[in-house]
Amino acid sequence: MFPGFPPEALAFLRGLARNNDRQWFQPRKEIFETKVKAPMLDLVEAVNAGLAKFAPDYVTEPKKAVFRIYRDTRFSADKSPYKTHIAAVFHRRGGEKGGAPAFYFSISAKEIGIAGGVYDPAPPQLLAIRSWLARNHKSFRAIARRPEKLMGKLHGESLRRAPKGFPADHPALDLIRMKRWVYYASLDPKLAVTSKILPEIIKRFKAVAPVFEELNKAVARPRSPSLAADPLI
Repeated sequence: MFPGFPPEALAFLRGLARNNDRQWFQPRKEIFETKVKAPMLDLVEAVNAGLAKFAPDYVTEPKKAVFRIYRDTRFSADKSPYKTHIAAVFHRRGGEKGGAPAFYFSISAKEIGIAGGVYDPAPPQLLAIRSWLARNHKSFRAIARRPEKLMGKLHGESLRRAPKGFPADHPALDLIRMKRWVYYASLDPKLAVTSKILPEIIKRFKAVAPVFEELNKAVARPRSPSLAADPLI
């Protein structure tokens, strides 16, 4: 069981959102380490215990799952040095990061974000998923609707037109045009300081796991770039 974050965690994240600079963070770094990061590692360990029961390939070492608090500002107009949330991601072992479905959650002073899906596939994985969806859209739609009560609808940034090689009148065009396939749910941040946060994360991860199993069928065996023109699509 995970008892929840201490109240100091949300207080720290609220303060960081208002004072995102080194002068504020450095004197409070110990608070971050002990009241935010350490409990987050414990929570990830508890989530792993849940994943082991229904998605064992996604169990991830906590230190590898939890993102750094420091932002990469090299190519950003926003030079704020710190993220105002703490987050963790669970990739499938052996899968392409960004190209295969992953579980994710984050905690900030504003919300608990729980997400899952394919976020940033490289071109080969993108084509593989689109080609697979073109062939399997009917069964996939049925499975993809099941998590909606807990996670909302599957969504993602989409092209305006059919991608090259796919017919404009394909019955799965809405799925094929997508560049990301993601679920996202937002919960009250107050849950973070209670023991309820762990079961809330686990039940949502469990809800989307069957969808991941389907999408993994697409990226497990990368397809030829010429497949989009296959007459079976």
